[in-house]
Amino acid sequence: ATMLSAAGYRSGAAGALRRGRPRLGRTPLQGQGGGRHLSTTDKLVTATDTSCDEDNNKNEIPTENTNNYATPPLSPTTSDYVTAALDLSKARLSALVVVTTGAGFLTAGGPLSYATLAAATAGTALCSSSASTLNQIFEVDRDKRMKRTRNRPLVRGIVTPQTATALAATTGISGGSILALGTDPVTAALGVGNIALYAGLYTYLKPRSEINTWVGAVVGAVPPVMGWTAATGGSLFDLEAALLGSTLFLWQFPHFFALSWMHRTDYARGGFQMVPVNDIDTNGDRTAALINRYTWYMSTIPIASSVLGATSSMFAVEGIVLNAYALYVAKRFDKERSNSNARKVFLTSLWYLPCLMTLFILHSRRWRNTIEEDEQTELEDNDVVAILRRRLSQIRNAGRELCLHEILAIAEADENDQSDAKSKEEKCPVVLGKSKVTEVGAATVVVAATAVTAEGMQRGTK
Repeated sequence: ATMLSAAGYRSGAAGALRRGRPRLGRTPLQGQGGGRHLSTTDKLVTATDTSCDEDNNKNEIPTENTNNYATPPLSPTTSDYVTAALDLSKARLSALVVVTTGAGFLTAGGPLSYATLAAATAGTALCSSSASTLNQIFEVDRDKRMKRTRNRPLVRGIVTPQTATALAATTGISGGSILALGTDPVTAALGVGNIALYAGLYTYLKPRSEINTWVGAVVGAVPPVMGWTAATGGSLFDLEAALLGSTLFLWQFPHFFALSWMHRTDYARGGFQMVPVNDIDTNGDRTAALINRYTWYMSTIPIASSVLGATSSMFAVEGIVLNAYALYVAKRFDKERSNSNARKVFLTSLWYLPCLMTLFILHSRRWRNTIEEDEQTELEDNDVVAILRRRLSQIRNAGRELCLHEILAIAEADENDQSDAKSKEEKCPVVLGKSKVTEVGAATVVVAATAVTAEGMQRGTK
């Protein structure tokens, strides 16, 4: 039987070599000590993850790859390197960064410079790629322990740390240069600074403190601000820039806490200090509370932007619908801390952000003013920006027909009053409520000032 087994092994190995690939089945024992000849893939397997079939010889490696590692190619092709570069750059995350940067740029209205927009999005994407690559270089040992990350290129050996470092340097330098040459110094400084913040402080804090999540939220809030500064020539302290950055900052907490709750065991295996990792003993009380709290904070953005005059009042109304569902799924997770409910929070966050950003642009006061200017200057019909602005104007007009003041107040108004645009505006419940809030605020200031003056006069008399 031993001779037949040996003959079968030699025959199988020879056939595998003729086909140009190694045999991945059982390997012969080495010496009397029962040592095993491990393949490159098997060497990456930690002792706690290794499992063998009890019915087989305990000294033999199972034929099936029980650890879900993807076998590294013997001779990587150009396609393998391209895939590795995309994985190192975290292409999907970089795509989200590009979208938020573009949204920040478009929020500024016009005039729109296509060259500046291209430079802002490309430069931001390259900076994001550099930061992600550096992060994986620093965390390669921890990535080996996690199921989510142990198939990354550095873990599998597709690329060397030296190659990854060269990629990070190339994308970082080129991204910063594109931003500096194609936009303005403020946008370039934000891009380069975000590389340092993500690959430096955020990566350093991940295995040491839960505050890493808040630092990471700052990193995510920077790209839309970069889009705004690129469009406005470096206006960093505008109201819209603060609203855009706040939206991305607050959005990341329910998004990431839901994700890290689903993968809390994996993050614990990697040694990362995440709130859900340290919240298992209390069955997710802190995680649920933070998801609910930041979802409530996030729901104030449409109201604040409308009250402060950055958007029209309809943004606050439409925001109620989005935030009502976001609060609903957050409340469900609070009642039952299951992975299923956490996944609903996570999936909701994926469509919530683009919807909110689109509505922000749609109801932006700057876009409304720019459309009025375009109507006066009569831009050419084939101008892409003019077409986009006219389309936004059509959407607004269609939405206005569904407004409460169009359905209720205007229907009851006299025919002569229907032609009065100001009368329509004053009958709008949203605008009326906003004006009342402003009046109450002004009255409060007057009363407070009068009280302070009176108190001062009394003290002066005494």
